[in-house]
Amino acid sequence: MHRFTIDLSDVDRGVYESLDLRVAQHPSESERRMITRVIAYCLQHEEGIEFGRGLSTSEDPALCVKNLRGEMTLWVDVGTPQPERLHRAMKSVGRVAVYTSEDPSTWLRDVERATVHKKESLEIWSLPDELVETIEAHLSRTTKMSVTVSDGRVYVEVAGYAVDAAPVRRSPAPLAG
Repeated sequence: MHRFTIDLSDVDRGVYESLDLRVAQHPSESERRMITRVIAYCLQHEEGIEFGRGLSTSEDPALCVKNLRGEMTLWVDVGTPQPERLHRAMKSVGRVAVYTSEDPSTWLRDVERATVHKKESLEIWSLPDELVETIEAHLSRTTKMSVTVSDGRVYVEVAGYAVDAAPVRRSPAPLAG
């Protein structure tokens, strides 16, 4: 179990929050993936956001947003989920975001070839290595950091170290004609 105390200032969306997150790390989950989940939480933060039940519950997203009626309005996955999973999520929720901290090129081609409902509406984000690696280098069981989003850039300060980087919006690669 990790605890993240985060001062979040998302200037682009007008979101200003102090977050106190307890994040369970599944035994098979890398620190890099867990950090990607935390950054995705910050970048998608809105009322009703919550972590999924974890890797052992394969039907759950990494994160989701639920409205007051308990209906899921946003599905957030981390990594490179199977296209079939994205298809089901897009059909049932309609708003899906994927965050990856690895090179998604091959996966994006697989998604393009597959049948994915409203594929063009998928939000796919690649987090730059320096962003994830800086947090990973200073990760402890209790991590305090600030996350500021402005003009599409993410500024993180953790343990006296600062990094800024711009997540890259990706789309499934078009098939060669």
